[in-house]
Amino acid sequence: MKNPIEKLSGVPLMILLTMCNAMSMAWFGYDQGVFSGVLISEDFIDHFPQVKNSNISGITSSCFSLGAFVGCILAFRYGDKFGRRKTIFVGQVLNLIGAVLQVTSFQFPQLIIGRVINGMGMGITSSTCPVYQAECSKASIRGKLVVVGSLSNTAAYCLANWMNYGLYFRSGPLQWRFPLAFQLIFPIVVIPLVLCVPESPRWLLMQDRSDEALKVLSRLFGRNLPVSDPEVIAEHRSILKTIEEERESFVPVKDVLRCRDSNQNLRRVILSCGTQFMQQFTGVNALGYYLPTLLTEFIGFSTEMAKLLAAINATSYLGAAFLCLLLIDVVGRRRLMMWGSLSAGSCYLVAAICMKVSETRLKRDMGIVTTSMFFLYYVCYGTSFAKVPWVYNSEINSIGWRTRGAAAATATNWMGGFIITQFTKTGVVHLRWKFYLMFTIFLWVFFPVVYFLYPETCNRTLEDIDLVFLQHKGLIVTDKALTQRKRPQEFIEAEKQRIEAGERIMRESQYDDVYELKSKNASAASHLESA
Repeated sequence: MKNPIEKLSGVPLMILLTMCNAMSMAWFGYDQGVFSGVLISEDFIDHFPQVKNSNISGITSSCFSLGAFVGCILAFRYGDKFGRRKTIFVGQVLNLIGAVLQVTSFQFPQLIIGRVINGMGMGITSSTCPVYQAECSKASIRGKLVVVGSLSNTAAYCLANWMNYGLYFRSGPLQWRFPLAFQLIFPIVVIPLVLCVPESPRWLLMQDRSDEALKVLSRLFGRNLPVSDPEVIAEHRSILKTIEEERESFVPVKDVLRCRDSNQNLRRVILSCGTQFMQQFTGVNALGYYLPTLLTEFIGFSTEMAKLLAAINATSYLGAAFLCLLLIDVVGRRRLMMWGSLSAGSCYLVAAICMKVSETRLKRDMGIVTTSMFFLYYVCYGTSFAKVPWVYNSEINSIGWRTRGAAAATATNWMGGFIITQFTKTGVVHLRWKFYLMFTIFLWVFFPVVYFLYPETCNRTLEDIDLVFLQHKGLIVTDKALTQRKRPQEFIEAEKQRIEAGERIMRESQYDDVYELKSKNASAASHLESA
């Protein structure tokens, strides 16, 4: 008899799978938001006076990113071996252990160890969840569903900031232990869910588990669809042919690193890592972890007002993230990143000028304008670099390199986060307004990088994207087929050919199975006769 969970199909199954990924990503956002408030809680500082030193405060925040970097390396090495579900499960267990260590900390080393282990789990899950979601989703809604995971990240970040503000009026350990303990809700939800959802059909096909993959595709594509449904069969054959071609063109890793493979895997990994590098060097973590500190120490607001403003800012950021959900498959990935580079860079420029002016006059007025620019920055960032890199790095890599490419990209994100978080407070102290001017330059440089180097992935199947790199070898993106949002006709025709080729592969495979069965029967009959 079938397990009731195995009967789930169509929209209910996709909701369950998306919820699993979304809650995993939400934990990441919650931690980013909650620790900025923990760092300035009076009872926390009394327990751990070491954080009064800016360098120690930096490492307390950024060691989480170092742990996440290690987690990404583990996902890079073992992700394809274990599969998407098991990898997420392992990451969640590490998250759970790290969270418990932090909540129960009375000694500073235990706190640091807890944050590192929590970070390792977060590195594993954050590099795997977008890939898992992308591989299980139709091309028409893939961008939106991956953004849902990242949107949950923002929603949890918003929740954490409001919790910080609410607990400001409490005293004692509750002020920081409760918000750290609240994160245990996430594994309580995710761990049972990840045991109920199916494995990625593309990973199953890579493991030559064709029948299982066909059943999963039928469950994902619609309610109670038979495995003989034409759309299911077409998708199955198209993926199968792509995997077959990739195996035929397989080259060792050392040749990939020398750019000697037809799939251009190194170029694709670099593009993937580039999106995450750009995300971190927009300076979002410079504000995310330290916005309350910046508002109190450098602009002059009270602690209460700083926490309130951080919470309001997180709410407007969440609204911007919802807007990105609506735009991601309408506007496309490229345009959103280019918009973000110009608009967010301009916000930093105005903020830097206002901070420069405030050093000599109009400190209060310039502080208000600076805060407004930070708010506007989060709106611009929320509609662009906050979400698009997570979608892009789950799409751009080939099926054999998707987990490794996403892990490398996420490792870039976490290492960038470590660098930014570790040196933000020191940078603000020594460079003051020039520190923010630096991010203006970074962001404006990203515009031509995206325009000339990044092909569009919107409205393409994952197999279409393989075709982009097989047929277009130049580094500079000039062909209209690579930049337009609408799916090019050449990709539609190529998909028909892949489906036909996939049918031939299946027929040959079935013929081989029948031939092998006949041979075994003949051998058995011969053995009986001789006996």
